[in-house]
Amino acid sequence: MTTGAPASPHSASRPRRSRLRTFLPLGVAAWLVLEIWLLTLVAGAAGGFTVFLLLVAGFVLGAVVIKRAGRRAFRNLGETLQARQSGEEPKGGGGNGLMMLGGLLLMLPGLISDVLGLLLLVPPLQKAVSRMAERTIDRRLREATPGSFGDAFQQARIHRPDGKVVQGEVIRDEPSSAPREPRPPLNR
Repeated sequence: MTTGAPASPHSASRPRRSRLRTFLPLGVAAWLVLEIWLLTLVAGAAGGFTVFLLLVAGFVLGAVVIKRAGRRAFRNLGETLQARQSGEEPKGGGGNGLMMLGGLLLMLPGLISDVLGLLLLVPPLQKAVSRMAERTIDRRLREATPGSFGDAFQQARIHRPDGKVVQGEVIRDEPSSAPREPRPPLNR
């Protein structure tokens, strides 16, 4: 049975919250509780000093991994620039982003984050996660709604393959009430 009452003005103007924004805080809270519980469990079995050593070792290892991945990324950037200057096709040298993420997870205090960080350092798992992330991003960009960030990114990618900007003028079909002034020609 309908009452005929109009919908509240707040429901029509406010966009629906995405699932990620709804469940991300709950997931982070559950992860923190699980990390703390696991640390107290290990501290009860092996001692507090052992847990402290594990956390310090994870932090140091994570810092080393991030430093190494940063150096590799910088070296790959230099090689790519040199290859493009000489007209060669640059070699693919990816995987640094996931390596840095693995290092960051190692640096976070907690045993679950350490395990996830170590798993991201295994090359076959890195490649599988990279392929999965690339497919997900491509799918999200294809499904982009007009006016979203993904739509803007997709439009920016399809203009010219060499990345050059083509200057032009927008001509609208709708009549304007204000008189238009003639535009000066573009200087080249």
